[in-house]
Amino acid sequence: MADLQRRIAELEGGGRPRRHRWRSVLSAVLVILAALLAVLSVVAVWTDSIVGDTDRYVDTVAPLAGDPAVQTAVTNRATTVILEQIDVKALVGELSAAAAQEGSPPAVAKLIGELSGPIENGLKELVSATVHRIVASSAFETLWTDANRIGHRSLDKALTGKGGGAVTLKGDQVAVDVGPLVERAKDELVKSGFSRAASIPEVHSDFVVFSSDELAKVKTYTRVLQIVGTWLPVVTVLVAAAAVLLAAHRRRVLVTTALAVAFGMLVLGVSLTVFRGIYLDRLPAAVSQDAAAAVFDALVRFLRATIRAVAAVALVTACGAFLSGPSRPAATVRRACSGAVASLRGAAGSAGLRLGAVGRFVHRHKRWIGGLILAVALIVLVTWSYPTTAVVLWIVAAVLAAFAVREFLDDADAAAGKDPRGAGKAPRPS
Repeated sequence: MADLQRRIAELEGGGRPRRHRWRSVLSAVLVILAALLAVLSVVAVWTDSIVGDTDRYVDTVAPLAGDPAVQTAVTNRATTVILEQIDVKALVGELSAAAAQEGSPPAVAKLIGELSGPIENGLKELVSATVHRIVASSAFETLWTDANRIGHRSLDKALTGKGGGAVTLKGDQVAVDVGPLVERAKDELVKSGFSRAASIPEVHSDFVVFSSDELAKVKTYTRVLQIVGTWLPVVTVLVAAAAVLLAAHRRRVLVTTALAVAFGMLVLGVSLTVFRGIYLDRLPAAVSQDAAAAVFDALVRFLRATIRAVAAVALVTACGAFLSGPSRPAATVRRACSGAVASLRGAAGSAGLRLGAVGRFVHRHKRWIGGLILAVALIVLVTWSYPTTAVVLWIVAAVLAAFAVREFLDDADAAAGKDPRGAGKAPRPS
């Protein structure tokens, strides 16, 4: 009687024993924490890959060499640097003096002296055309890639405000040295007949890749994210697993956790878009908006890909957990899939296919085979370097195909000792 009264009290209290309430509360807290950690994990892994993986960094910035807006900005910067090294007034004076020495009328020498403006503009067009020809060629792509690859070894120091190389951090800017481009342009100018370019000294000038007043703070955050980037995803998975294991309704909490992570990815993606607009609005007027936008998009390209991949994994997990549950829609989907596979197996059996020992083995170890399929898929996903949404979808397709094959090979009739044509086998003599 006492036990019956206790059960009635539990039912009147909502059907959940009081001793499980604290576990439910803790599980809910861990779900929220897992979603937050998932967002930080994605950013941390991206940061660590940009700083620690040279190939990843080069793949990130290499497309910028072919972007028209970036090419124009680099051309303008290199042109300005070269013209700063040429004394146009002195050049005009030499032309006037040379004209006078050749016996030209004084009016001609005077006219040459008054043409400093047009001469400067013509010189600017010559230099700009030469530089742009280099920037638009495959030579610049090689130069850009090599400079960034060589400079990446100092990027870690650059993010702390130290170090040298092609990639440096100065004040509130991340910059790439375009000195090699200037040197290449000097040679081309000399070949085109402008011998004065040979006297241009070796110069180092920066093309600003990223600029922000908050870069001092970003340096600190970036360093922290780089340090935790390798193990934070593991902590996130463990927290999510703890949230599910503590819950009274584990399948329901697994679905909730997966949806929370997917929502976190959505928020992170929207935040990137909002930050992009704020960043571009705060740039100085002299900075090319198109080039800055191209650089920003290139830097976060792999981050966006990771966001989409994690969101895809979360949504697939939520769908899988839901479809394995007892709800009517889930049961309907499972029956439809099982019916389709059973029809295919029946047709194959009518055509003479006999599964025999294979069918009995699969039926006997069906759960273990399903677990093995999921384990292999998880290992492939975890060990894949920077999986994309396409990779996730291909893995899901492979898992679904493997489960379909398992269902096809699951011969319950053979395992029960029945004839595949419907007649039961005679029992074996004892």
